[in-house]
Amino acid sequence: MRLRKKPWVSAELEDYRDIVLIKDLLCAKTLGAEANLNDELQKVGQRMKGHWHEIFGRQAPLHVELGTGKGKFISEMAERHPEINFVGIEAQQDVLYYVAQKVREKKLTNVKLLVFDVNHLMEIFAAGEINRLYINFCDPWPKVRHAKRRLTHTDFLEKYRIVLAEGGEIFFKTDNRILFDFSLEQFAESHLTLDKVTFDLHSNNDINNIMTEYETKFSGMGTKINRCEIKFS
Repeated sequence: MRLRKKPWVSAELEDYRDIVLIKDLLCAKTLGAEANLNDELQKVGQRMKGHWHEIFGRQAPLHVELGTGKGKFISEMAERHPEINFVGIEAQQDVLYYVAQKVREKKLTNVKLLVFDVNHLMEIFAAGEINRLYINFCDPWPKVRHAKRRLTHTDFLEKYRIVLAEGGEIFFKTDNRILFDFSLEQFAESHLTLDKVTFDLHSNNDINNIMTEYETKFSGMGTKINRCEIKFS
């Protein structure tokens, strides 16, 4: 049974209020009328947009992971880089519970988590506020008619361009070669600078690579992992 069906999750997250900032998914499907969605986004934006240094209580580079999974990546990154502020965004509350547990167990003070729809990213981050975005193993949305839902589509790239600081970056990993090829085309169309493009990440034995739960599982089955770094000028 999936954790999101268990009624105790919301109550358990109350113990992680210092880590999890928003526990309600902000999307039209859950909020109903568009007017209600806009009202909620406005409230959230007032608390967060342009205020992330205040939320963390310090000035530091801001790195954001879009889709945390169960938190192996962001918790290990934050542990390895205490000089950076990390924000993890996840659409599923039940999944975020596991992330919060890892953050608490590691006693990390440089991680904040929220349940949020990345389509509204510009509502919670000010222009130029983010230094780096991580997109790890996002939904490939394989049907052509769903291409605009892919997090590397040019529509999303233009949103990232706004919230990223000058020289900001995206670090992108996926096991889906079709999505990766599509993404490379989208990056080129948006005139972005590509670096460290690989179609078999683990063949490089990069000691700095931190694997997600998904990556650990499928690379162990022999699936090749694609990765690249994208810079916004």
